[in-house]
Amino acid sequence: MDSLLDTANRVLPGGHFGNMAGPTLVEGQGVHVRDTAGRGYIDFLLGSGPMFIGHAHPAVTAAVMEQVPRGTTFFANNPAGIRLAEAIVDAVACADQVRFVSSGSEADMYAMRLARAFRGREKILKFEGGYHGMSDHGLMSLSPKREANFPQAIPDSAGIPAHIADDMLVAPYNDIDAMLALIEAHHDELGGVILEPFQRLIPPKPGFLAAVREATARYGIPLIFDEVVTGFRFAYGGAQSYYGVTPDLCTLGKIIGGGFPLAAIAGRADIMAHFDRAKVGDDKFLMQVGTLSGNPIAAAAGLATLEVLREPGAYEGVFALGRWMMEGLTARIKDAGIAAQVVGEPVLFDVVYAGGEIANYRDMQRANARYQAHVNRHMRAGGILKGDSKYYMSLAHTQADVALTLDAFEAALACMPR
Repeated sequence: MDSLLDTANRVLPGGHFGNMAGPTLVEGQGVHVRDTAGRGYIDFLLGSGPMFIGHAHPAVTAAVMEQVPRGTTFFANNPAGIRLAEAIVDAVACADQVRFVSSGSEADMYAMRLARAFRGREKILKFEGGYHGMSDHGLMSLSPKREANFPQAIPDSAGIPAHIADDMLVAPYNDIDAMLALIEAHHDELGGVILEPFQRLIPPKPGFLAAVREATARYGIPLIFDEVVTGFRFAYGGAQSYYGVTPDLCTLGKIIGGGFPLAAIAGRADIMAHFDRAKVGDDKFLMQVGTLSGNPIAAAAGLATLEVLREPGAYEGVFALGRWMMEGLTARIKDAGIAAQVVGEPVLFDVVYAGGEIANYRDMQRANARYQAHVNRHMRAGGILKGDSKYYMSLAHTQADVALTLDAFEAALACMPR
């Protein structure tokens, strides 16, 4: 398949789709994937998270194959999309209504625009290191190359107009005092506050999410939880259920599409009303159109996925296995005598090669990137596929998969460059 790699390098910038550069995968069943050379891997990448119940799950495959001969897209309402919206409203605490889009980036972009439309203010407060998609506003201080004084926003990409930075305020994650000071100082300017309730790998400190909720509610500022990653992963009701804090709006993606392109904005009816011209009038109407929004195949796959997640013991099983893996990684780090720690929750975590508390983006910057790259390369060579900085657990992983992964991790540590 060298010719395929040569073709990729010729026709794709950087030789890839902008996601993970390699390997080139051709098949996935459960959590076992195979590349073009025939090599097999235990998959902790899971398509960057959507495959929470595993690749090619029989229930999802059956639902998709039932829909395909009936039509693949309509640019109109369809039964599967309506039923999926109903399932989301039933599951997610903040969701009175749902508007579908095709990607998490779209969902985050529209959620910020929706908050601004409702509030009649232009600025958005986010937290340094938080990922909110690929829009101009989303790509502010996700991974700044230099430290700046808060609340200055720093663009993460070329091609973003300079004035966008003026519309975004940035706070340190998990710092209640800094967050409160910024909201107090800028509440009259803020259209909304957006955050990942679980920021990349970092859990919220006790009381942090509740403090953000209280501060935004005090001033009537819409609070947006970006649950593209955590929705239906941390609990059936998402991170807002898991952590017990309800926002005004949330964004969803990944799992709700069952491996197909689908995402959503969900929230309070009075805010979601801005998608309805008849309710708010021309001046306050937020235009949103997408050719594949609510696509029936994606919606059918999402419905089948949610049905599997409603089965008794589904979450208990994946959380128990994740805890066992986190404990195994921690034990092997201790035995190796390396400054590192496991950070995250049992369904989503990784090893951070640094000592001390990891509570925000700047803490993460202390990590030894050379160690991380070594371990990732070594484990991939040993048949373990993960992203640069995440283990996604799934319902399809087994104790045998975890045991093999722990063995590969131990071997990687044994030849760690010093």
